[in-house]
Amino acid sequence: MKGVSAATVSSILNGKWSLISDDMWVKIQSQIEGNKEWQLYDTSALRSLKLYFEVSQEDSDVVWITGPAGIGKSTAASLYAGSHRNVYLLTCSSDMTKADFVGELASKIGIRTAGMTVRETLRAIFRELVKKESPLLIFDEGDKLADSVLYYYVSLYNALEDKCGMVFLSTNYMEERMRRGVIRGRKGYDELESRICRRFVPLDLVSASEVEGICIANGITDRNSIKTVVEEAHCCGNDLRRVKKSIHKELRKKAIKESLEN
Repeated sequence: MKGVSAATVSSILNGKWSLISDDMWVKIQSQIEGNKEWQLYDTSALRSLKLYFEVSQEDSDVVWITGPAGIGKSTAASLYAGSHRNVYLLTCSSDMTKADFVGELASKIGIRTAGMTVRETLRAIFRELVKKESPLLIFDEGDKLADSVLYYYVSLYNALEDKCGMVFLSTNYMEERMRRGVIRGRKGYDELESRICRRFVPLDLVSASEVEGICIANGITDRNSIKTVVEEAHCCGNDLRRVKKSIHKELRKKAIKESLEN
């Protein structure tokens, strides 16, 4: 293997991974077969999200779901939006203005907004959604919206109640933000909380057994490798981004070892 010393090969074959630098792993990986497509595993959080999306779409329900970063909220939302009709996914951000929020939502729905004011665009969104069969709006990272933009949700709810489902996804921080806003009497917060029935829905955390299932689904069956991924994941609260990174590392080791042995 080009640029790889006999000592490095020996360390790899003998499982002495800590002796191999990250740069060397990259060099070796570039000379072997690339990674396979990532396989999703049906975690409790993923199943719950799918169920809430389905119920909200069918019943025009409204729900705010919370869970830590890396639990799979964005992945679940993207999968559902990509496989169901009349589902519109909007990823929120802290720098979104009112015009950005309304304009991007209109674009997702397929509304041309050239020459429209924000107010006219919002009305066009209402008109278009009420014509659709079981529409669903998913707002990912809803906790990042500024108060002035978040307040638009009240207008959406008032115009679309019982006509369009809405699901907000965020970290657990939103629950505390809502509580403080209501206590301090900040504009819109009591109305916002009322429209989600004064309840946030928490997701189950990813378990060690689910991390193991993700390993197996992605081709890692060696017990030592699985143990390594599970331990690394545990140190990071079983964040699925860390799980994916650890699994890719173990897959690289496996592919490299097989390549060298052959």
